[in-house]
Amino acid sequence: MSLRLYNSLTRRIEPFEALDPACPTMYVCGPTVYDYVHIGNARGPVVFGVLAALLRRRHGALRYARNITDVDDKINAAAAGQGVPISAITSRFATAYREDMAALGVTPPDIEPEATAHIGEIIAMIERLIEAGHAYAAAGHVLFAVDSYPDYGKLSRRDTEQMLAGARVDVAPYKRNPGDFVLWKPSTPELPGWDSPWGLGRPGWHIECSAMAAAHLGETIDIHAGGVDLQFPHHENEIAQSECAHGGRTFARFWLHNGMLNLSGAKMSKSVGNIAKVRDLLAEHPPEALRYALLSAHYRQPLDWSDGLVEQSVRTLDRLYATLREIDGLTAGSQAPEAAIPADIEAALADDLNTPQALARLAAIAGEARTLSNQATQGGTPDEDGLQALAAAGAKLRAAGLALGLLQQDPQTWFARGASGDDDARIQALVDERTEAKKSRDFARADALRDQLAAEGIALEDTPQGVRWVRKRS
Repeated sequence: MSLRLYNSLTRRIEPFEALDPACPTMYVCGPTVYDYVHIGNARGPVVFGVLAALLRRRHGALRYARNITDVDDKINAAAAGQGVPISAITSRFATAYREDMAALGVTPPDIEPEATAHIGEIIAMIERLIEAGHAYAAAGHVLFAVDSYPDYGKLSRRDTEQMLAGARVDVAPYKRNPGDFVLWKPSTPELPGWDSPWGLGRPGWHIECSAMAAAHLGETIDIHAGGVDLQFPHHENEIAQSECAHGGRTFARFWLHNGMLNLSGAKMSKSVGNIAKVRDLLAEHPPEALRYALLSAHYRQPLDWSDGLVEQSVRTLDRLYATLREIDGLTAGSQAPEAAIPADIEAALADDLNTPQALARLAAIAGEARTLSNQATQGGTPDEDGLQALAAAGAKLRAAGLALGLLQQDPQTWFARGASGDDDARIQALVDERTEAKKSRDFARADALRDQLAAEGIALEDTPQGVRWVRKRS
């Protein structure tokens, strides 16, 4: 099945064909590093990370860039408030961002450009825009002249009035058009700044991504992705300045936008404090459950975030890992076969990253494996053919999970999350004591032990191989 993606530029699903079939290019807007990121900021890296892996499987290679914005007024304010240089803020939170994404199973991009390392490229692009008549200097600023680009607004499809309101721009007296946006702005001595033809200053936000994308991926890229909140003005402005700087050549062929996360019925946003930070969530929940939750809705749709969603994800992963644990117990010592990612999983992802459909197929594959396990153990110990079939079923389930970045832990590691080895041994001893009590028909003692374990949040599971236990999430 060919890969089909919804292109925000054309408002339709289109077959994806890379400019260079041997190595597509993709740019994803990364974080502005002045604080810990919230879970909404993680949705793009997770879902577009699934896309990156899919592209690598299909094309053999991918050149994937996700930037770090490390100069910004919010960073300046944080640094001034703490009396430190901006590098102290950006280094700390860039590192935290990488740690948080790694915990969520996000594979790092091939390139992670930082804005401050590309000041030369930014200045050169601005100079080209001025020379071509698309930008002008005024009062220490350089501004992009939106009237010089007839296609301005083609991505967001907003009229002039909507764009001016949506951009929240200052209608400064030095602007020729109220919608003109800043490419370069002056810096006072207490602010970070770089020498330029227009004096000491710093870049505007939009020009940073255009310059970094061109520097690392070329003037035309295959895919540009990010949150739908970036569609205007950020991505609209990227298109305008990039295409004007490059003689009208297409900047990005496909534009992909993930929907927002809602918390308590409202869009998650740092500006209103309506956020759940990834770092806090990681301290409370298994990281894989957070990843599962982020993939549970189609990437283009809003996602209502709640503790209930995470807990449901934990329970689902409990069932999936229990299936693997069951198979591993039966096939211990057998050689696990190699397994390719199932075709129906690949087909779901090739259909505009339909992760809900892929997760449904993952559950179905697990169901098939459980049925096979039950059939194999009905007559006692499975024969060699039965063991091989079970091992193949487990390999298929793990391969299906691999496409989504799930089910790659050892099941025992998943079920032992948050527990010490000593506590595991204590609980196992209680489970074993209960089993012996039942064998000796001391049902009162067995019931008392069961109640004790339940009070500690331990669920018991009877299997053909004996009693297994799992910690329930509170």
